[in-house]
Amino acid sequence: MSLVELVRVTPELDAWLRETRRYLHMNPELSLQEVNTSRLVAGHLRELGIEHRTGVGGDGRSLFMSPEALAAAGITPGPTTGGTGVVALIRGEKGPGKTLLLRADMDALPIEEQNDTPYRSTRPGVMHACGHDVHTTILLGVAEVLNGLREHFAGTVKLMFQPAEEGPGGALAMIHDGVLEDPPVDAAVALHVDVGRQAGQIAVSAGPVTASADTFKVTVWGVGGHAARPQGAVDPIVVAAHIVVALQILVSREVDPLEAAVVTVGRLQAGTATNIIPDHATLEGTVRTYSPDVRDHIERRIAELASGIAQGMRARAETVYLRGYPAMRNDPALTALVQEVGRELLGPENVFEREPLMAGEDFAFISQHVPTCMFSLGVADPERGLVYPPHHPKFDADEDALAVGVRLMAAVALRYLETAR
Repeated sequence: MSLVELVRVTPELDAWLRETRRYLHMNPELSLQEVNTSRLVAGHLRELGIEHRTGVGGDGRSLFMSPEALAAAGITPGPTTGGTGVVALIRGEKGPGKTLLLRADMDALPIEEQNDTPYRSTRPGVMHACGHDVHTTILLGVAEVLNGLREHFAGTVKLMFQPAEEGPGGALAMIHDGVLEDPPVDAAVALHVDVGRQAGQIAVSAGPVTASADTFKVTVWGVGGHAARPQGAVDPIVVAAHIVVALQILVSREVDPLEAAVVTVGRLQAGTATNIIPDHATLEGTVRTYSPDVRDHIERRIAELASGIAQGMRARAETVYLRGYPAMRNDPALTALVQEVGRELLGPENVFEREPLMAGEDFAFISQHVPTCMFSLGVADPERGLVYPPHHPKFDADEDALAVGVRLMAAVALRYLETAR
């Protein structure tokens, strides 16, 4: 019997997975406030006798967003300020070997849930609308399965329960707090729920997975005045409008058509009354790319275009560009391993190619240090209306996917440790 064949999810564990996921769904916690979730994770690891460390992520000083950026994003750190991460180690009893990290994120979103289920969120305006309750539950199940199989493998599985994936980037905080060290991590795997696939299906591909996710803000300074006397003013709204239009050439005329990039202005604010030309206007937007070179080019050119257009129209422009999560790529060899295990457990007809997304994901910070693979776990059930996408107030997941995720993650870990020695 192969190691993969040893992976089992008992009826008792399956029932526990469903119960735990529902508890987490009913008690969501926002980014940097995952206190109760962290306690639940640590408590279960303690019951299993698994070596673990709590409070990982420090006091928030290692987060890549400044206090000003946190405030601008509407993120209010809780009393632990990012120290809610948990790291656990499951050491194989057959000797030393490689170390594989498995990661789950724990935070919820500021969304009012619209589902009418017995396990709907009990916290007004807070909801697990991105499936992180599913991710956390699955990794706890993986902990239980692998802990019972320690005599069968060599090496170490490191479990990373991470805060603040939705912002400001709990993965980076945990990296700064040593999650990739002691023992050093050789590779990392994560999953994400996918309503484009049904329970029992996965999607994974090598190459680009998610895009870098940056934001920018351009403030245009003109000269205020009466709307009936525009010759006595320098209208920042007109200047800002020209900048918005000019930004579109960055993708259509300056980026290689074989590359992918998005430049979107999502906010344009100015003025207080219809008969007043204001003295300033602000425009804010997002930039998404897969290529570091394209990212660098767009960052530079936004500032150049804004400044040049403003100067040519007798105004002045100030640009602030904030780099968010980097782009993420799946390692070819690790992806092939996940695909292989998926075909064995689920059948080749249930393993699909995964299209890259322009969304951001802070698991990308891990991918900057070690080979990584993130795969999509099907959680849809059209017959029960479980089709709403992440970040939707009616998002929900087919709980049959919990056992699938546990089996797959545990089997991937065993196969990796078996073949990477």
